[in-house]
Amino acid sequence: MNLRRVVVTGIGALTPIGNTAEKFRQGLFLGESGADFITRFDAEKFRTKFACELKGFDPEQFMEKKEARKLDPFAQYALVSADEAMTDSGVDISLLDSSRCGVIWGSGIGGLKTFLDEITGFVKGDGTPRFNPFFITKMIIDLSAGHISIKYGFRGVNYSTVSACASASNAIAEAFNYIRYGKMDMMITGGSEAAINEAGIGGFTAMRAMSERNDDPKTASRPFDKNRDGFVLGEGAGALVLEELEHAQKRGAKIYAEILGTGMSADAYHITAPHPEGIGIQLVMNNALADSGIAAKDIDYINVHGTSTPLGDVSELIAIQKVFGEDAYKLNISSTKSMTGHLLGAAGAIEALASIFAIQDGIIPPTINHFEDDPEIDPKLNLTFNKAQKRNVNIAVSNTFGFGGHNVSIIFSKFTAN
Repeated sequence: MNLRRVVVTGIGALTPIGNTAEKFRQGLFLGESGADFITRFDAEKFRTKFACELKGFDPEQFMEKKEARKLDPFAQYALVSADEAMTDSGVDISLLDSSRCGVIWGSGIGGLKTFLDEITGFVKGDGTPRFNPFFITKMIIDLSAGHISIKYGFRGVNYSTVSACASASNAIAEAFNYIRYGKMDMMITGGSEAAINEAGIGGFTAMRAMSERNDDPKTASRPFDKNRDGFVLGEGAGALVLEELEHAQKRGAKIYAEILGTGMSADAYHITAPHPEGIGIQLVMNNALADSGIAAKDIDYINVHGTSTPLGDVSELIAIQKVFGEDAYKLNISSTKSMTGHLLGAAGAIEALASIFAIQDGIIPPTINHFEDDPEIDPKLNLTFNKAQKRNVNIAVSNTFGFGGHNVSIIFSKFTAN
């Protein structure tokens, strides 16, 4: 089968370290931390009192107040980042075949704030059901893709992916395949999440999954550090416009990067813990390499899942060393969650962008907040600690893993016309 080439022609981002793609890029290379004490609600009685919130985001800057009230924050974030990506792509929608343009969007949780507010209101009431008529449409995950398709009139494939923290990466991989196999010409894809609320913070702290470093939130997300104690919850969205190469070239589109291939796998081990030897992670990276038709030695940079959990960080590095062998020591590896926190279902989207930025700018974003080496981690690995590093990056891998053992790897490359 003659597979078509797929390129990235538009990007958008809404993150704890920047509310546009360009500001996100700047924050990454400067090594900024997006963590601070929670302002969204009174977290005094919670074990974790901090998170990576969006700063200065006002949905009414992007949409009418009436429209904003019909949307859960996760859908607001989706629309805002998708709009930035579409504007950035420079495409004239009137010239598109709308039946060959689609949307696949990821979210791990969806409208948690809406669900919390509606159920809390009912429980505190007198038992009379007074639910918001938009309760269901604000809450369900697929409405993010639906709203985006309605806005741009895209009548092609349209759905949402749900695979916990791998959701956005699954969305990107699926969108890539629809174009590669000739079924679509253009796709808006990515992911969004808005779980910084009482239920989100309370649920993850009950699992003992999050850092409780309340004395120093800015440095709480510390992947690969000996004293890491869990992830820091983030929120936001990332969007990519994917396009078939000839379709993009005919309209003179700028091209950020090319997607060479993707891989997916399952740990089939535990609902939250990774396999200690990273078996599923080895498999997903090998699958992505095979799908891309390249060798491990061709990779320059891996943007790892790297959540800052005691088990997860080690298992991923073990897997990398198994797959790459001696070439693992030639790689740059970094976890941008050290800056953004963990955006759950949106993580794969903003980390895909971080990988693309590394290719474009020849700069590896750092793993910040490293203070003490972990004796379980090979010190010869270049984990890009604390400061960005200059490096020519031709090919980068973005790894994303989710509760339930869902694994996705996406391989991006510098675009060349040949």
